[in-house]
Amino acid sequence: MDEKIFDRIADDELRTLDKLLGDFDPDEIEAELSAGVLTLTLEGGNKIIINSHRAAGEIWMAAFRQAWHFAPRQEDGAWKWRTASDELHAALGRVLSQKLGRAIAL
Repeated sequence: MDEKIFDRIADDELRTLDKLLGDFDPDEIEAELSAGVLTLTLEGGNKIIINSHRAAGEIWMAAFRQAWHFAPRQEDGAWKWRTASDELHAALGRVLSQKLGRAIAL
């Protein structure tokens, strides 16, 4: 994939996640987007890091001793960030649900 296209869709995805997470109570989740890295700080100081990795053509997520690598795939005219078996929003929603003790859908 062309790097300019990758950068555009990766930046769009990170901004979308930042906006979605900005609606949460900052005592639960504080989101900070800077230079292609979205850092989520949860109550208790736990962190989730989501970043664009141009060289790999992926968005990477690291949380609680686990890591995911999501590649962009065009589905129904829209870009979706997927692994072979998971989707970025679904994986992040599961991690947040487990840590916050309530259902989170993104």
